[in-house]
Amino acid sequence: MRATPPPPLLKRLTPRAWTTLAWGGGTAFTFLMRMRLPGEEQSQVFAAEYLYRWDGLTILALASGLVLAGCRRLDRRPLLALGLMLAGSAMASTTLSVGEIPMAQFIAVDVALYFVTAARPLRVGVTGLAMAIGALAGYLGIRVLAGWNVGTSAELAVALTAVIAWLAGRSVHQAHAHARALGERTAAQAVTAERLRIARELHDMVAHSIGIIALQAGAAARVVDTQPDRAREAMSAVETAGRETLSGLRRMLGALRRSEDEPAARRPAPGLGDLAGLAEATTAAGVRVEVRWLGEVRPLPPDIDLSAFRIIQESVTNVVRHAASPSCRVTVDYRDEELAIEVADRGRGGAPAGTGFGLAGMRERAALLHGEFAAGPGPDGGFRVVARLPVPEGVR
Repeated sequence: MRATPPPPLLKRLTPRAWTTLAWGGGTAFTFLMRMRLPGEEQSQVFAAEYLYRWDGLTILALASGLVLAGCRRLDRRPLLALGLMLAGSAMASTTLSVGEIPMAQFIAVDVALYFVTAARPLRVGVTGLAMAIGALAGYLGIRVLAGWNVGTSAELAVALTAVIAWLAGRSVHQAHAHARALGERTAAQAVTAERLRIARELHDMVAHSIGIIALQAGAAARVVDTQPDRAREAMSAVETAGRETLSGLRRMLGALRRSEDEPAARRPAPGLGDLAGLAEATTAAGVRVEVRWLGEVRPLPPDIDLSAFRIIQESVTNVVRHAASPSCRVTVDYRDEELAIEVADRGRGGAPAGTGFGLAGMRERAALLHGEFAAGPGPDGGFRVVARLPVPEGVR
């Protein structure tokens, strides 16, 4: 099975093939216009007397050879290819008893000019257009100097087709350049977003663990002489928290080093199902966490589940580090159209000291999910964090 669908049939043809078909079509059209077709009393254009003679056919063969040689060099040397094709178009016109290079003989040049302008820098495209206009003007100038008739009006129409081909190619070139710039910008934004996501995950995981470790270590230092058993339990909790944090860091760094094509058994991202373990670990550290569940508990999309857990984790970490409160209450409310989260304590209140990365990260998580976030003093004192995350209609 193909990884990607094949391109459309017209996209599979190379510029060389398109210019070759254009020359063949123009040559066939030239002969067709000089024949009496069904329903016509006479042909639209009278053929030159020597068009069907050996010398006329020889000139046509040589002109076709020049054009086909130019088609072969279109990818490698585009300006040389245009020069050969212009020479072939002018040569083929000498057997038609006309005063200009007809449009049918110039179609291949127009197609080549389009591809050159679309694929090459502006300088090459402008040079190609100047060569095409110059060849048309030079053909008329030679006929004027020789005292022959010229078809100025018809040649102006042919020149207009060259300008249109150049404009179309330039438009395609600018569209491709714009698409590449957008792709590069999107890739850069994706890298930045991934870095921010990793930074948030590291902050939430490390900040919570370090807060628990600091609290347990302080408790152990206070009771190490009077209650060695409790000090030993506190240090065991410090060891456990440290090992879990180190394990999480190793998993995250390993995922960063691993290529996308390598299969890997990754531990599922944390979610609200891990809230009991978070409350137990924090309670063991000395800050009792009461969890209340409201509404009908149901599965949530992974991004909402992870963000809800991280917001609660960071809020509990702020209680441990800044609130000086013996307890806090976590409320998770499964509503019809949203998930509401509230973390409240009865501590000293006020915003957490420091740089505020925790609150900014929680607010950013809620904003990415088109939710709402608020943090500030509670109505009964202390500090309260509230977040509302909308739930997609398909999983309500």
